[in-house]
Amino acid sequence: MTTSPTRPLPAIQLRVPTDEDAFAWHRAFDDPDVMEFLGGPAELSLYEEFTARQRMHDAQLGYCLWTVLDDEGEVLGFTGAQPWPREKDWGPVGEIEIGWRLGRAAWGKGYAYAAALTTLDRVRAAGVPHVVAMINDENARSIAVAERLGMTLADRFPLPGGTRHARRYELTLTRG
Repeated sequence: MTTSPTRPLPAIQLRVPTDEDAFAWHRAFDDPDVMEFLGGPAELSLYEEFTARQRMHDAQLGYCLWTVLDDEGEVLGFTGAQPWPREKDWGPVGEIEIGWRLGRAAWGKGYAYAAALTTLDRVRAAGVPHVVAMINDENARSIAVAERLGMTLADRFPLPGGTRHARRYELTLTRG
């Protein structure tokens, strides 16, 4: 199923990640295709730390990478926003990045777009004036989501390691 302007988006829910979501994210993302542009599958301990950090972001900032649930309450992955890590020596340091990652079973059904739209509403309500999305040049699915959201390609640059490139998309959220 693909979505179009005449077909309604799938129903989704976003929630602050729980301890149990670390296990659900690990299961959903333990797939080389899902993690193709992110260095490959990761250990459970990474997701335990990652979900804890998202709970901290939500408590401190009012937004995070939320767990995406379908209309039956099944975990599909995550979407949301977080500050670009200041310890990285590349990328949009200091900016708010939106992102999404779904398990393969949820691909092509409009979930990423529906969840990203909800993310934009939530971060706008939290007072975030501008967001970016960092996307590997070869990740056509994520590029399509960013462009469908109305994001503008702002920059293209080599990723650390020098063999791949990324794109930085931008979107202004304040109305002026």
